[in-house]
Amino acid sequence: MKKILLFLTFFGMLISAGIVSAETTTALKTEKIKYPKGIRSVTSVTEVFGTGQQITHIIVEFNERVVNSQLTKNTFTVSDRTVEKIYSNTRPERTDIVKDGRFVIIELNPKDSGASLRLEGNDEVGFQMKKATSKITQKEDILFTNGKKLEKSIAILENNKTRNLIVENFKQFVYKDPKTGTSVKYNLYIPKNYDKNKKYPLVLFMHDKGVLSEDTKTALFQGNGATSFAAPEEQARHEAFVLAPQYSRQVVDDNGDITSDLDATVNLIRDYLISKYSINDKKLYATGQSMGGMMAIVMNYKYPELFAASYLVACQWNPKEVSTMAKNNLWITVSTGDEKAYPGMNAITSELIKRGATVAKDNWRADYTDAQFLEGARKVIAQKSNIKYTTLEKGTNPYLPKDANPGLEHSGTWKVAYNIPGIKDWMFLQSKQWKALRNFK
Repeated sequence: MKKILLFLTFFGMLISAGIVSAETTTALKTEKIKYPKGIRSVTSVTEVFGTGQQITHIIVEFNERVVNSQLTKNTFTVSDRTVEKIYSNTRPERTDIVKDGRFVIIELNPKDSGASLRLEGNDEVGFQMKKATSKITQKEDILFTNGKKLEKSIAILENNKTRNLIVENFKQFVYKDPKTGTSVKYNLYIPKNYDKNKKYPLVLFMHDKGVLSEDTKTALFQGNGATSFAAPEEQARHEAFVLAPQYSRQVVDDNGDITSDLDATVNLIRDYLISKYSINDKKLYATGQSMGGMMAIVMNYKYPELFAASYLVACQWNPKEVSTMAKNNLWITVSTGDEKAYPGMNAITSELIKRGATVAKDNWRADYTDAQFLEGARKVIAQKSNIKYTTLEKGTNPYLPKDANPGLEHSGTWKVAYNIPGIKDWMFLQSKQWKALRNFK
């Protein structure tokens, strides 16, 4: 008994010192539901976009192989959603090469009005998500390769499983900072083929005030500021750790007030993660939207030697406080319809120019195609400047009404910002001309 108590005491000391992080696992959620004979499971699969989380497809698992040629777009209907295509596969995943198999994939229209799983709350209620529920009805007979069939039915079948693509690849931890006494909940993506003998970049994403929550994963669901860096296609280009803290209180505000969460986040990186994992301390990157962008600004002027580059989205700060980050590599994106961030960033860039910064500017429509955005990004990158300042033209955001108010122009910025090609490429090319971490601890 004494040995157990000693172990528990020692373990508790490690946690309090920030040496041990508490982890919660992300498992496939399964519920017991009775299905017609022949159906094993129904899985709702979600993905996160700039507009937030939505169910993109449904996977129905059968006991027998399904004849793909007999499936049509009308084989299943899905409540409150538009079916784009239906096909079978040998694996529980989407494919462009269909084949007879036990898994039927139902792809859904991402533009459906009810596609988003976000529930709009208020300051008292906070950020809320709907349950990822799918209700399907089999409208046509399904033929199996062994000659058997499952007859159509009026029964409404609900999913018993849920998968959250990319989000499920993040792990959840808690870090207690011994310097500030503040605990930081965080999500961490570890590269799929992590090799401790290699050095990896790390991207820090910080969410906005609208996502304050006690649930660690909330930062991953509202938009794709974190998940876009962990997407397979992005990791193939830029293999990196992705860190997404979750805050339950406002860390910075428009009055310049700052809580200890900010320094605790910095300490999480430089005092813990860099020593625990094989992270390249010359290739640390920060990004954030609104409150998270303001946190990135403060980190840049308070710890100007920490980040190799930062991507600041829809944010602003007191221009009189930013002089120390004049030589930092920054990419700024705001909407011209944002009544705070736009004039705020104009003031900041003017101040940084006075302090020796060089600034490349360009104005883009928010509804540009990927090709147009890439052309614009290359044009800005070609200008030899340490600060890139791009604005999204008011009234052009495809996710907003034409007459959107300044508040919507503000939040609409990050619906677009993390999808712009070229910016991430520029970021990962930047490397800090390193001055030892001890210089600013």
